[in-house]
Amino acid sequence: MKKAVIYARVSSTGDRQDTDRQIKDLGIYAKSQNIRIVKIYEEHISGAKKIEERQVLTECLEYCKKESVDFLLLSELSRLGRSTLQVLRSLEILHEAKVSVYIQNLGLYTLQPDGKVNPIASIMVTVLAEMANIERSNIQYRLNSGRANYIANGGKLGRKRGSTKPEEKLREEYKETILLLKKGYSIRNIAKLQGIGISTVQRIKKQFINNNQK
Repeated sequence: MKKAVIYARVSSTGDRQDTDRQIKDLGIYAKSQNIRIVKIYEEHISGAKKIEERQVLTECLEYCKKESVDFLLLSELSRLGRSTLQVLRSLEILHEAKVSVYIQNLGLYTLQPDGKVNPIASIMVTVLAEMANIERSNIQYRLNSGRANYIANGGKLGRKRGSTKPEEKLREEYKETILLLKKGYSIRNIAKLQGIGISTVQRIKKQFINNNQK
């Protein structure tokens, strides 16, 4: 029976997100393919971090190499990272150890049965990783540009103490924040990207994300 490791990641470092769904779905897939799960790694950290800064991922890669694991199972490519360079570095480490990465939302293995790199998967992984990288850069550019334009026109960041705003006005003002929340970015990273307080992002998430899920 083939052996596999599951690696699941969410950006939030608190309890606002969990890896349960990723692990459950990958476990169901492994069982259907007669693959034995020998280890599960869970990490709460931004995918933009370098491999060296992600202790759990580092341990996962080392385990896969030393224990002759056949597969590393991921729910989607972004779980491995949001930086093209970091994703490709992780794949290189795994491929050198003949570990094939299964990306569930693409239904692809990065290695073929003969151990050679799957050319279709290689192209898709590179393109998708770069697209995610570009998207992140574009979002940051729009946020910075919008903020600079707002200040140049006399606007001030933040709001007056004790003031309140209508829901639609809040939705419009924080539309980029809402977009980033829907895409799974952590509250801490959104706050850094937009130059706003963590409490503000938490308030927006509670009002426009959590309430809509009830």
